[in-house]
Amino acid sequence: MSKPEPLSGVLREIEAVAGREAALTIARKLGGTRVYFPAQPGADHWLSQLLGHDAALAIGEQLTGGFAGGARIDIPCGRFGHAETARAKVDSMIRQGATERDIALATRYTTRGIRKRKAKLRDGSQMDLFKT
Repeated sequence: MSKPEPLSGVLREIEAVAGREAALTIARKLGGTRVYFPAQPGADHWLSQLLGHDAALAIGEQLTGGFAGGARIDIPCGRFGHAETARAKVDSMIRQGATERDIALATRYTTRGIRKRKAKLRDGSQMDLFKT
């Protein structure tokens, strides 16, 4: 089983205090937008409703450093962004044995880009053979 991709930036901070699923949930729901995080979200705040009050409090403290005014933070899309989603579709179609032409037409990738993805997948799978 492969190790999950490390999260970056604010998603890594959220992961540190509330767990990976919380960070991914926020990226999935709010990625690509600027979001206000209060230092101490109430039980009825959207963050508490989404992740639970304890997680919301931990995230609020982490992202604001306790500053009472809260903070507006740009949330990255992470693996749910357009590029990541398109890449996942290309990778899936490659694994299913689709032709480069069919993949290009379905994803708007170039055939050259598809060949590069094939090589990257092939190189990655060869590395797995040598892991202990």
